[in-house]
Amino acid sequence: MSNLDIFLQQLANGLILGSFYALVALGYTMVYGIIKLLNFAHGDLYMVGSFVGFLILSAISGLLGDSWAAILCSMVLSMLAVGLLGVLIQRVAYQPMLSAPRLSILITALAVSMVLSNTVMALTNGEYKAFITDLGYDGVDIGNVFVTYTQIVLVVSAAFLMVVLYLFVHKTLYGKAMRAIAIDQDACRLMGINVNRVIALTFFIGSALATAAGVMAGVYYGSIHFAMGFVIGLKAFTAAVIGGIGSIPGAMLGGLVLGLLEAFGTQIPAIGTEWKDVFSFGILILLLIFKPTGLLGKTEIERM
Repeated sequence: MSNLDIFLQQLANGLILGSFYALVALGYTMVYGIIKLLNFAHGDLYMVGSFVGFLILSAISGLLGDSWAAILCSMVLSMLAVGLLGVLIQRVAYQPMLSAPRLSILITALAVSMVLSNTVMALTNGEYKAFITDLGYDGVDIGNVFVTYTQIVLVVSAAFLMVVLYLFVHKTLYGKAMRAIAIDQDACRLMGINVNRVIALTFFIGSALATAAGVMAGVYYGSIHFAMGFVIGLKAFTAAVIGGIGSIPGAMLGGLVLGLLEAFGTQIPAIGTEWKDVFSFGILILLLIFKPTGLLGKTEIERM
């Protein structure tokens, strides 16, 4: 392959990988923007979402087969189900801790992560589940690079969800309430905004987006596992920090940047595929040293 072919191939790989990171990073950054919580259980919601999508797809495949219609149906239903699970977790585990020190609620998030991952491990006996579809391997040739229709649809679907979220946050009353609460919760309460309802809506949307990414990952990789949420959680957190945690456009940009960095990083002779995680976290460390607010983040001033 020529250098141009390698570039196009890694560009395609990076966009797909970055789409998954961006969708999960959005949940991280939305929750942090609202209640300043690093929700380390978010990666596990991605994992739970993939398993719920797998179960729904298995249940409806008798009617719709394993086609795109069945996958879309299972994705939408699993987004609703895991979105409600995210709201339940917020109400039961996080809401009573909102006035506690941040370290306490951070430990609560780690506990929720362990409960989710160990529950799925017990239910599946720690086995991989094959996410079987009949999408085939048809696609288009771009030069000497072959891109499947599945890859194209996944990237377009992820972009669609991100655009819908951006419009929701900037064009609707609930979106404006989210941005206002991120600035000053007490003032929002005085203005009559139901802060708890908006926080619950934020958890619903973040969990639903993570679920969409989980189902997409199942379709793309062909298998799912109870431990798949841990690494994606760390990568999504890295993407959120790269973009500027608390910034929705920053999470989208950070996810895509991280995906492209990993894809192109594997082409560096001294790096290789097995070092891609070291490469991405090395980028995170450098960014925290030289630009700790991230690419699109803003410096916050603590009022004493």
